[in-house]
Amino acid sequence: MYKILKAEELTANIYLMVVEAPRVAGSCQPGQFVIVRTDADGERIPLTICDYDRESGTVTIVVQVVGAATRMMCRLKTGDSFHDFVGPLGRPSDFVSEDIESLRKKKILFVAGGLGTAPVYPQVKWLHERGVDADVIMGAKTKDLLIMEEEMKAVAGNLYVTTDDGSYGRSGMVTKVIDDLITDEGKSYDVCVAIGPMIMMKFVCLTTAKYNLPTVVSMNPIMVDGTGMCGACRLTVDGEVKFACVDGPEFDGHKVDFDQAMKRQQIYKTEEGRAFLKAQEGDTHHGGCGNCGGND
Repeated sequence: MYKILKAEELTANIYLMVVEAPRVAGSCQPGQFVIVRTDADGERIPLTICDYDRESGTVTIVVQVVGAATRMMCRLKTGDSFHDFVGPLGRPSDFVSEDIESLRKKKILFVAGGLGTAPVYPQVKWLHERGVDADVIMGAKTKDLLIMEEEMKAVAGNLYVTTDDGSYGRSGMVTKVIDDLITDEGKSYDVCVAIGPMIMMKFVCLTTAKYNLPTVVSMNPIMVDGTGMCGACRLTVDGEVKFACVDGPEFDGHKVDFDQAMKRQQIYKTEEGRAFLKAQEGDTHHGGCGNCGGND
């Protein structure tokens, strides 16, 4: 059992939990995720790691209520426990393996949309702890839906907050802020990392393409099982079949077929849709692709 040391509501239907998981905390890196179950019969929920503390042996996750399983999860309180807390899974962010001196010379822009703030934070924090400053754009529909602003402000080189309705910070989509920073404010960047809703990441990539700005995206929104077995996170990257949970979750955003991924995500939601995809995709639906080790 994995004890919850802290549980708090950040905003409507979004909860932060600090979990006692020494083995996961001891080896996880920014960009990776865990699979959590509330009880022995519970649904497997893949969640990106929001923070970790190796000394105290804790891992922080942020959960949004989107269905019955996450609603049950968010009802847990401080002192309760998760039945399973498996990880770290997925590949760490690419910059974790880069030379630190080279990283310090780069100008990095992070774009966090909504819940995407949670997985962006450990990446920016990791860089900050190594003397690498990064600019961060945080976007939400309204002020009430912003999360972790103060935490992000403490580790970002510059933090630009924007709301779709103009209720706080700048006014407009995160893509407008990218345009403003580069076109009007004279900023230049070597790489962009965008994490958030699929539609947001798609339009961030369309925007950064105008500036020939390499862009990394996290495809964790389409993950379900987290092991490559279910076929939910199958996507096409540069014409090749990939699985977000085992090949990612981060990919070159300019090579991701977002339209296909979003359409497929909708189809996968129903039992009939899953059967259709399995029949249509054959051996590349999951398992037999050779990437994930499944056998069905």
